[in-house]
Amino acid sequence: MALPIGEWQLCAARRWAALDPALREKLVAASLHDAVRLGCSLLRPEVEAAALQRLCRRVRAGKEPAAARFYREEGNRLFGRRQYGAAVRLYSQAASHELPGSPEVSVCFANRSAALFYLGCFEVCLEDIARAESHGYPERLLPKVLLRRAECLLCMGRLQEAADALSVAENKIAMDGIMTSPTHQTLLEKLSQLKVKIHEKENCPEPAREACGDTQKESEIWEENDSISGASSSLSLSFDTERGRHLVASQDILPGQSLLKEEAFVSVLCPGESRLLQDNSETVWDTRATNADLYCHRCLRQLLVSVPCCGCSYAKYCSQKCADMAWEQYHRTECSLGSLLLTLGVFCHVALRTVLLAGFAEVRRLVEWSHDGDKDLHNPEARDKHLREAADTRAGTRNIPGCNNNGQYQGSYQAVFNLLPHAEKHSPEHKFLCMLSVVAICKQLQEAGLEAAVLNQEPSEKLSKPKTCEKTSGELSPELKTVAEAMLRHVLQLQCNAQAITVMQEAGSGDGAVVKKKPVRLATAFFPVLSLLNHSCWPNISVSFSGTAATVRASQPIPSGQEVLHCYGPHRCRMKVAERQELLRQYFFECRCQACLEELKSDVKSVVAVRNSFCCPSCRAPMQVGEDMLCCSNEACAVSVSRESLSHRLQDLQQQIKSALELLRARKADQAIKMLQKCQMDAGNLLSPEHLLMGEMEDHLAEVYATLGKWQEAARHLQRSIEIVEVHHGPSSVEIGHELFKLAQILFNGFAVSEALSTIQRAEEILSVHCGPQSTQIQELQEMKTCLLELPRSILQRT
Repeated sequence: MALPIGEWQLCAARRWAALDPALREKLVAASLHDAVRLGCSLLRPEVEAAALQRLCRRVRAGKEPAAARFYREEGNRLFGRRQYGAAVRLYSQAASHELPGSPEVSVCFANRSAALFYLGCFEVCLEDIARAESHGYPERLLPKVLLRRAECLLCMGRLQEAADALSVAENKIAMDGIMTSPTHQTLLEKLSQLKVKIHEKENCPEPAREACGDTQKESEIWEENDSISGASSSLSLSFDTERGRHLVASQDILPGQSLLKEEAFVSVLCPGESRLLQDNSETVWDTRATNADLYCHRCLRQLLVSVPCCGCSYAKYCSQKCADMAWEQYHRTECSLGSLLLTLGVFCHVALRTVLLAGFAEVRRLVEWSHDGDKDLHNPEARDKHLREAADTRAGTRNIPGCNNNGQYQGSYQAVFNLLPHAEKHSPEHKFLCMLSVVAICKQLQEAGLEAAVLNQEPSEKLSKPKTCEKTSGELSPELKTVAEAMLRHVLQLQCNAQAITVMQEAGSGDGAVVKKKPVRLATAFFPVLSLLNHSCWPNISVSFSGTAATVRASQPIPSGQEVLHCYGPHRCRMKVAERQELLRQYFFECRCQACLEELKSDVKSVVAVRNSFCCPSCRAPMQVGEDMLCCSNEACAVSVSRESLSHRLQDLQQQIKSALELLRARKADQAIKMLQKCQMDAGNLLSPEHLLMGEMEDHLAEVYATLGKWQEAARHLQRSIEIVEVHHGPSSVEIGHELFKLAQILFNGFAVSEALSTIQRAEEILSVHCGPQSTQIQELQEMKTCLLELPRSILQRT
């Protein structure tokens, strides 16, 4: 949710409509500086502020022991069913709601350690046992976790440590309870069993494993750019009045070549779907996992177990180190604002975190510097002179906005600040919503006694607990007005410069032999250097992510002098030119890339329109597009069908496919196959053979047959799907790479060795270009290849 929730947007819209017309006109013409100062008095405590407080109460971000009990009991229930992975997640949710240092939170960690032990995650299990002890795990229950520690160490082959841990457990058991109690006897039996196992391993050590070869992959050849941080020396920074700042190839670039490696200046995890409580409603705890449960809120690393924040239930981290760093950098300020930030959306959250990371001194310096720039905007001569200087190639890069005095463009706050906010192009209503939202955040900072933390005036150790103070009159301090102005600038910038950090996430349960993955938006970030790339609906680069770092690679040859172009979302292979142009309006430019110019010509049809067309129900020839009626392109047939009729049939078909997938999830594979085959027959009388939906049905059939272990049938259907995907996206596209990855899994499981090896090789070649040799999918492909090549020669010759 990039923008605030709908109710707050409506509230802001009503406030805007009720303003005096003269004040509205003043706000429309105002600079960011003046807009904040005018807007500070427009957030009325008894109306807008009170409404925002009500909305925030529906978003639960604090510690709630009742929620902790619920999640812990649900975790126990799933643990009893041996669903250990799901139990781990629920114990993590329980721990995030418990008060730090309480015996209850120690029980959450101990229970989670038990589930981790059964999952074979011994190292993490040991960490949770230590957490349970440090949080005051009850003495009467301690022998059980001490024995679990000894067993973990034994399983890891650390025999001396296991023996020492067992000795500690034995002493504790000896001091404990009545010898005749059933629990005591059970512990003694476990202790005896572990002693025997340790003795056996000490006397019969496992044979030493052969030393593995050097598994480190060769690092990519990389020569750093002197002027652009994180960029390859094969790029140069240019500027002109039409395209603004942009990157150009300074030498010939080959497909797969790395062009840019950049760490996000700031990133905020997108929380995913959440169920908002209605006013005065009963609390209903949600056990569904969202991004907020699955990824570290600081480094975006995927979580097996989470370390919860001590102050809120929302922020979760991969380690105590990440939790401490987040607290020092920004979370000490954000912690008590969780509900407000979740209500106002990710863009407001990114804006606040940006100024916190930059530090108030740098924020104030650049805000004051921008006020001179605002004067230039109203002075045509000064503005034109500035643009001419920036475009003058003889001046190098020194005059390009965002560059420092040495002409270097770095991934700094200065570069972020110089990203265009397009303040004059946003609608007045949108600017007012953004202004009201950042003012609300700054007023909350002031009222919660967090102003000193924002202004970096007090060390973190004095801020472990938010200060309480008298409620202010509502007027922001001059310093917080400066912060609000910077935040407003960043919120407006994000509409054009926000970069989605995406990951390939497993679709479905992930417990099948074939892992189906889809790209998912994980976070929203500012990448100052990546933001230099202009858009094209037919780009020449691919972007991949690892945590908070982005890597840009050439996806096709880029000759020297050609601009390096990124796709902002609308792609020629996925949508028609009219749809692309509509989506691109949010960036305040009209796309004139080669793909758009070709399709805008009257005699050139969209690739998507041609391939995703209807066919004649009588002769199956393509239907010609009309306003309300579609006519058969075969003159001998001349059948006409209303567009509405065909659209209804297509919707019915999509609903049937959805029902077939529900049957698959309900483990009714035979029924799912019959329904999908019927859908294929119906689609054959409606859609062109190259329609993407035809490919999707083949893909679904492959998935069903794979669940039944019918690998040959699954491969046959997936190969048909790949043919259609290739027609749409091209033989070297990342989409083809993902499809070939699935086919490799199917052929691997079906023991089709030679076909699997050739498919793996092709998938590797494509995915290496788009995702790099270190990507997870490449590593999985190489593991499959190694396994196949280690088979006996006699088997390889037969397959």
